[in-house]
Amino acid sequence: GMDLGAITSFLYGFRDREMITDIFEETCGARLTMNYNVPGGLMFDIPKNFQKRVKEFVAHFKTKLPEYDTLLTNNVIFRQRTEGVGHLSKEDAISYGVTGPTARASGFSCDVRKYAPYSAYDKVEFKEILDEGGDCFARYKVRIAEMWESLSIIEQLIDNIPEGDFQAKTRAVIKMPVGEYYQRVETARGEFGTYIISQNKLSAYRVKFRSPGFSNLSAINEMAKGCKIADLIAI
Repeated sequence: GMDLGAITSFLYGFRDREMITDIFEETCGARLTMNYNVPGGLMFDIPKNFQKRVKEFVAHFKTKLPEYDTLLTNNVIFRQRTEGVGHLSKEDAISYGVTGPTARASGFSCDVRKYAPYSAYDKVEFKEILDEGGDCFARYKVRIAEMWESLSIIEQLIDNIPEGDFQAKTRAVIKMPVGEYYQRVETARGEFGTYIISQNKLSAYRVKFRSPGFSNLSAINEMAKGCKIADLIAI
């Protein structure tokens, strides 16, 4: 919004993000660059008022998301800068390996949490947000709708965090058995994958990370056809 002529919503977003980073800071000591997930569990247990603060934020954000709609979604300048701009078809999204909200805004159903559930995603109810528009505005709408789904997921889990050790004992050196392994998760930008080939030695034969941003960016040439240089900001 800030780069397309609608500055206010950016400041509102910073206000709300501060509440989240405050919770992060109390939980693990870091606000943005966190090293909280470790092999075997978490680096620290959650603080005593973690659930309380999370619930307070969820209640707060439910009242603020509609403001984003009023300020940005229905902003004339923002709509003109995003509707019909940077179109990506479903076929091209699949061809380029685009995932996440970018792909789902082109009608491509690809949510890893639905197709290959991990963690607690098989224990919660949520919708995969799809849009057929394929333009910048559709990608924006998918992200806004996914915020509502994220709030719902948090509400289902926040009072069901199990008791027990927050960190299992992990060997100093992890030597994997012989084989090939691929694990993927759904991140904010799409599918993040880790591929490992092991020969039962201390170091893996090959490790490859599949970043969603790299594949998504590869489609920019296709999305920018017929657009103006200024449209690249929106795309």
